[in-house]
Amino acid sequence: MQILLASASTRRGLILQERYSQVVQRPLSNVDESVPRGPVSEQVNEVSLRKSKAVSFPIDADVVVVADTLVEDPDDENTALGQPRDLSHATSMLIRLRGRRHRVWSATSVHALDKWKTSVECAIVEFSDFSDDDLIELIESNSWQGKAGGYDLAGLMGKHATLVEGSESTVLGFTEESLDYLDELSQLF
Repeated sequence: MQILLASASTRRGLILQERYSQVVQRPLSNVDESVPRGPVSEQVNEVSLRKSKAVSFPIDADVVVVADTLVEDPDDENTALGQPRDLSHATSMLIRLRGRRHRVWSATSVHALDKWKTSVECAIVEFSDFSDDDLIELIESNSWQGKAGGYDLAGLMGKHATLVEGSESTVLGFTEESLDYLDELSQLF
C-alpha cells in the first residue's frame, strides 16, 4: 500500500514508516491553519478538513493521510495551544501546563477508495510539577518546535508526563481509529 502523508511532521512520518513500508511524506502548502472559535474538538476537525480540501488529485498513492493536533488549554475548552511561534511562546505554554492535566485533540482524515474518512479523538495528559531546570532543558532541547502545546510526549517530555486516558497515538498526531483503518486498508492493497 502506497501512502502519501501530507504533513511536515517528523513524528507523524516516523509513526507511519514504522508501520508501513511505502510512505512518502509531502507537506501541504497554502493551508489556513488558523483555528476557528469554538471548542478545541471542533477547531482540530476544521483544520484537518481544510487540509483534506487542499490535497490536489490525482495522487500517485493508494492512500492520502492528513492530520492535525491541538492541545486544549486546561482552563478553557475553547482555547487551543497549537505550535509555539518561538522560544518565549513555548516557555509560556509549558509553564501553563506544568503540574496540570489537559486534553490533546487529534483529527485525522484518510482518503482511500475514492472517499475521505475523518476521525477525531481526545487523550488526557498530566504533567508533573517539573523543576525550572527541567523546563530549561526542555526549551533548550528545541523539542517544542513544531509540536502542539510545545512538547513531544515521545521525546524529553515523556519523563514528565503521564497519559491518563486515551491513546498515545492521539497525543503524537494520529487518531487510533485512523491507524486501525490504515491497517484494514493495508489488507486490500
